[in-house]
Amino acid sequence: MNINISELDAKLKSNKLKVGVLGATGMVGQRFLSLLAGHPWYEVSVVAASSRSEGKTYEEAVGNRWKMPVPVPHSIKNLKVMNVNKIEEVAGMADFVFSAVDMTKDEIRDIEEAYARTETPVVSNNSAHRWTKDVPMVIPEVNPEHFEVIKLQKKRLGTNKGFIAVKPNCSVQSYVPVLAAWKEFEPYEVVVTTYQAISGAGKTFEEWPEMIENIIPYIGGEEEKSEKEPLRIFGKIEKEGIVPAKLPVISCQCVRVPVLNGHTAAVFVKLRKKADKKLLIKKLAEYKGAAQELKLPSAPNEFIKYMEDNDRPQVKLDVDFEKGMGVTVGRLREDAVYDWKFIGLSHNTLRGAAGGALLCAELLTAQGYIY
Repeated sequence: MNINISELDAKLKSNKLKVGVLGATGMVGQRFLSLLAGHPWYEVSVVAASSRSEGKTYEEAVGNRWKMPVPVPHSIKNLKVMNVNKIEEVAGMADFVFSAVDMTKDEIRDIEEAYARTETPVVSNNSAHRWTKDVPMVIPEVNPEHFEVIKLQKKRLGTNKGFIAVKPNCSVQSYVPVLAAWKEFEPYEVVVTTYQAISGAGKTFEEWPEMIENIIPYIGGEEEKSEKEPLRIFGKIEKEGIVPAKLPVISCQCVRVPVLNGHTAAVFVKLRKKADKKLLIKKLAEYKGAAQELKLPSAPNEFIKYMEDNDRPQVKLDVDFEKGMGVTVGRLREDAVYDWKFIGLSHNTLRGAAGGALLCAELLTAQGYIY
């Protein structure tokens, strides 16, 4: 696809697309709103939440539950909160919506499809549609070609413009980009332990004091997502939708740790084709995708950064690399059982949640799916 990004950028800066946020009062909804404040292409035209918040200003509805490090954006404060279940009304106020609703999986599937059927594109942070065959689950630097499955989805939904696109789980962002960068060496077996921040559960330490000086060796549903979602990301589009790859086989344990933001992964990997350390690091440094080539507004200039110091990456020093949209990697070394091992770190509510969804929306806009 031949994209004139300069022309698109100039057009959208003078005539921004109107965007809605579904589930606007929750932690991910708040992150969406903070990222959208001052965005060059998009302006928030509607915020929607449960019936409890309906009719209140956003500032009243969120009250003392605002968890972002920056204040509630001035442009959002006085927006009246709409009922997320009044689909036609909310959809009529936006060119597309971000979904961060807190419902059961069946309810999320239904409401996101209902919005899509109003001819409103839905870019979702939720997991409900990650295994719907014709819904793309995309990391823009890794598998942007999966957006092509949208044409199959539109046929099923009976829409011209409306569709759903999702981003993958926050946990996979710390190692899937590395595996993608090493694709030519054919990773076939991976063992991962993730050390996941409490903001991934929508919590702060004030709300979850039990996590201070504590580790919980279980996070419901995360291990299955961390093992299976990479295979869908590495999959191919076939007749009915996306068919997951068979390799690499991934085994994962997910641990909740007393960190506010940032998911760390300790990764062991076997490669079918040999490569030395220097070459593997070179591939990380050189790896980029459509987001970088198009210089999308939220794209990191440097997607993956390898850190030579033995004590890096660290959450306190490195989680905000490239405004939380980059991935930092360190401690790459040969292993006695596997071929190589390394540590990866990514920001779970930026690259891993709202920021990743925003970058997907920007790429969808650049490719003409959102307009």
